[in-house]
Amino acid sequence: MTRVLACCAMTLALATASVLSSSGSQAEAQSPLRSPDVPFIPTPPEVVVAMLSGAKVGPGDVVYDLGSGDGRIAIAAVRDFHAARATGIDIDPRRVSEAREIATVLGVADKVRFLNQDLFTTDIGDATVVTLYLLQSLNIKLVPKLRSLKPGTRIASHSFDMGSVWAPEQKLIVNGQKVYFWTVPGH
Repeated sequence: MTRVLACCAMTLALATASVLSSSGSQAEAQSPLRSPDVPFIPTPPEVVVAMLSGAKVGPGDVVYDLGSGDGRIAIAAVRDFHAARATGIDIDPRRVSEAREIATVLGVADKVRFLNQDLFTTDIGDATVVTLYLLQSLNIKLVPKLRSLKPGTRIASHSFDMGSVWAPEQKLIVNGQKVYFWTVPGH
């Protein structure tokens, strides 16, 4: 796990620096579909690894990261955990453009896509893993959508649970930050 963490942190830092140094993307002229529900706060690399490890991401998985920001979770899912493919959903076109550029720099753009869409209305029906770093109120709002996914779909959330609406099966503390896990039950 230490090797995956080091690889994940180093490649993301290098790719982000490369993308940020090449400014002036077309998405800067676009405005978000609506105001984002949460500010972009990057998930630390060790939490990314804990989320994907705890969700047992592997070669057959289709990962969706809701509120994907710079794409680090979706990119790590395919690059470091060998998921079949991953999709990041973000309402901010600047974040989507940045994530696409990072995926290209890291050579995973053929397996990772980033959509400038509203995570509440995007179809995620083919997901086998869903990751979140939203507020508890937003997680709770997503519960019907998440519970309607295929039985066995795994969900990992950084920092926020789903309150009394859906108790997590597991909780980890990673460098003082909470990570919660759920599995969609049979219907």
